[in-house]
Amino acid sequence: MDHRGLRTLLMVHGFITLAAGIVLAVAPGLIPSTVGIHLEPSAYLVAYLLAGAEFGLATLSFGGSRITDPRALRLIAWSCIAFHLSSGILEVYAYAHGVSVAILGNVVARVVITTLFAYLSRNRT
Repeated sequence: MDHRGLRTLLMVHGFITLAAGIVLAVAPGLIPSTVGIHLEPSAYLVAYLLAGAEFGLATLSFGGSRITDPRALRLIAWSCIAFHLSSGILEVYAYAHGVSVAILGNVVARVVITTLFAYLSRNRT
């Protein structure tokens, strides 16, 4: 069973989530401002907690990119799917409650990444 595509996706995912974590830690209001949300400095903790989750996903992704065991790779992929799918659903909920339409671009990105993880982690036995 060849999982090179999934391992490559995990590496790319690791870099993207690491970058998001760094941005959230260094400039906590930057990402939320792209969808019209302005955080007061007293609310930066929310961005810092999300940055921590992004760093955790980056670590999981980088580590998973070196794993060859199919079951372990699927578990890692489905953990990423759970994160992105639940985040996408919550972003749609936020949009329905007044967040800028720009958030839907992020939802589309999450659908794409979720689809890629599902496709590349399917059981091919």
